[in-house]
Amino acid sequence: MLDAFGGAVYYVDLASVTDASVVPSAIASVLGLKVQVQDPKPSILAFFGARRALLVLDNCEHLIDEIATLAEWLYKSAPQTHLLATSRELLRVEGEHVHILPPLDVPPVSDGMTTSDAMAFPAVQLFMDRVAASGVQETLTDEMAPLAVEICRKMDGIALAIEWAAGRVRSHGLCGTAELINSRFNLLWQGRRSAPPRHQTLQAMLDWSYNLLSESERRALYRLSVFVGPFQLAAAQRVAADAVFTEVEVAVAIASLIDKSLLSPSMLNGSSHLRLLDTTRTYASAKLAGSGEVNSVSRKLAEYLIEQFNRSSDHENERRAADRDVMLVGNMRTALAWAFSEAGDGELGVLLAALAAPLFLRLSLLDECHRWCQAALSQLGSQEDSETHLILQDALAISALFTRVDRDDLRNLIERGLNLARKFDDHERELGLLAGQHIVMSHLGCFGEAVEVSWRSLELARRVGSPAGIIMSEWMLGCAYHLAGDQAGALCHTEEGFKQAAAHGEMNVDRLGFAHRTRALIILARALWLSGAADRAAEVARQAVEEAESDERPMSMLVALLYASTVFLWRGDLEESAALANRLTQHVGRYSFGTNAVFGIALSGEVALLRGEFRTAANKFREALGTLRTEKRHNVTTTVNRSMSAALLECGEILEAEAMITAAMEGAEARHESFNMPELLRTRAQIGLVSGRLDPRATEVMLWHSIELASCQGALSLELRSAMALGELLASEERTEEAYSILAEVYHRFTEGYETRDLRKARQLIEAWRPTIPFAKST
Repeated sequence: MLDAFGGAVYYVDLASVTDASVVPSAIASVLGLKVQVQDPKPSILAFFGARRALLVLDNCEHLIDEIATLAEWLYKSAPQTHLLATSRELLRVEGEHVHILPPLDVPPVSDGMTTSDAMAFPAVQLFMDRVAASGVQETLTDEMAPLAVEICRKMDGIALAIEWAAGRVRSHGLCGTAELINSRFNLLWQGRRSAPPRHQTLQAMLDWSYNLLSESERRALYRLSVFVGPFQLAAAQRVAADAVFTEVEVAVAIASLIDKSLLSPSMLNGSSHLRLLDTTRTYASAKLAGSGEVNSVSRKLAEYLIEQFNRSSDHENERRAADRDVMLVGNMRTALAWAFSEAGDGELGVLLAALAAPLFLRLSLLDECHRWCQAALSQLGSQEDSETHLILQDALAISALFTRVDRDDLRNLIERGLNLARKFDDHERELGLLAGQHIVMSHLGCFGEAVEVSWRSLELARRVGSPAGIIMSEWMLGCAYHLAGDQAGALCHTEEGFKQAAAHGEMNVDRLGFAHRTRALIILARALWLSGAADRAAEVARQAVEEAESDERPMSMLVALLYASTVFLWRGDLEESAALANRLTQHVGRYSFGTNAVFGIALSGEVALLRGEFRTAANKFREALGTLRTEKRHNVTTTVNRSMSAALLECGEILEAEAMITAAMEGAEARHESFNMPELLRTRAQIGLVSGRLDPRATEVMLWHSIELASCQGALSLELRSAMALGELLASEERTEEAYSILAEVYHRFTEGYETRDLRKARQLIEAWRPTIPFAKST
């Protein structure tokens, strides 16, 4: 099938998925999509698109309704995607083609069946192979061949049932196994004719198999059904044992269950693990429910998981830790669901959630982290204002940074977390929460407050001697000063962060789910362009994207693509900015980054504006602004408002352009967004002159104000833009000598970037205004 689908074959084992609502997440995980929002289906659809692919969903019967809905949706939405689902029940959806997997061929009823005759059939071959695998060192004789054939026939040629029967030969012998089948199987088969088709054979077979077990084996089997996925012997003993059923007896029962093919042993990262087949686990779970022991066994699982998390080492090998995470996540979901149920234990649930939060964050299961932290915080009880409260508050805030949570609510979440961190002198969590607070302030356009938060972080990091905290704080200051309109400060602190990182062996900082180094590189690139170093800015922006590509965290790539694209837009590099904007849109779709899709829309508008496609640009900006305002992303909203005003001006929609730029300036002034002011003033002056709201003298004053403000910010590139606008105004009044003097003075302060869009235009204007004086490209 790999060749038929060009290698695009994806296998999803749903055996360990017990909650139908996480089926899309399980599929997304296999496709390599990180789960960042509650519904990953849009990213699944974006992944398949129009490609020809095969998606295999194995073990669907316990999730049949969810799979059926998903299958029909995929069939209609991704017509080139083929779906192969294994299930004991039809999906009964549009487009379904049923292939009934026939049982293995069994010899017909015949006298004089010999060994060679019997072994010509796959059912008998499998039976004898599994008998040998169970440790029975006997060959099939002509005398015993009819018994083997009878057993296989009674099993209807079903491979799994044959394996179960073969597992009994070791303890009951071939004759004994055949007698047991004859004494119990037919009665049970006839008694289950009214059951659903998928139960008529397997349910009866499982009943039969279960009745062959000793009491201790039965007890071990149904108690072990609480585990989802692989588990170790120690875990099984801890959960299945009690005062009467000792851990030694549990181990003996487990060995017997392995012999009888009811438990499957396997190796994971060099360690032995056990696993129940999904059908067996489902059956055994029903037995557990009937035993009245669900709460006691679930409690033991929860307590065991708490013990395991408390014992785990922060210095554990990364590969081993990753394997452990995958192994524990299913069991943790089960334990949390029980703990927060009516029959559960809320106090245990609080502890579980606090321990599970870092696990969910590592696996990028942000919605689950958010949900369980909220559930735990609602049941803190006596643990209010405890260290557990701090852990939950911290994890809730971090997961909320990248999920759809109101920015003001998130601000309050972080503030509560900071208060708890200070109460318990947890400096590392305080530093992480300050970094989160810095991001929220930046999103809200509160750049002055972002500077204050960053200084508090640096002072704390220095006081407690945290090298990683110092590096992160220097980079936070670089970002805050950049957005606050101090590019010299941005360059100073960002470069200091890199010096500190180099002094500590290129230490990286990855708090909050992304590499802060990537973000720092982007801030450095943007500050370099603003300060007039356009070529170095491009080099650093490309470096940020390259480093993000090697980072496993998709958030790092999101940051790199989003802000690197702005550098190339500013430079006027149409092809590179368009390519990055397209990659951003694809990346957001692939990883379901929720409302971050709006940035791809806004950037596509900027690209259209650069191309001169003004109507397209205005429509894109209008589409983006609704979401940006709802999400309170004021830092981006102001920029998009200015760009849309420019697009509307070119479209001749002067009144709307003027209303938009006026509102943008008022909002920026209210939030003290000095970073955007030079460009806002330039655009306001140009629109006002066209509309007649500003006379030439008022326009000139406003453009001088823009130049002076850009100069104060160290934003030479913005100075140049406003100087060109002022020069064009003066030249239109035949004041070309003044225009030349103003623009040439700004231009000659550049030392690089001469082939960027703005500098090429400036050079043309200067040459046009002083045509009698040859103008050198650089000095």
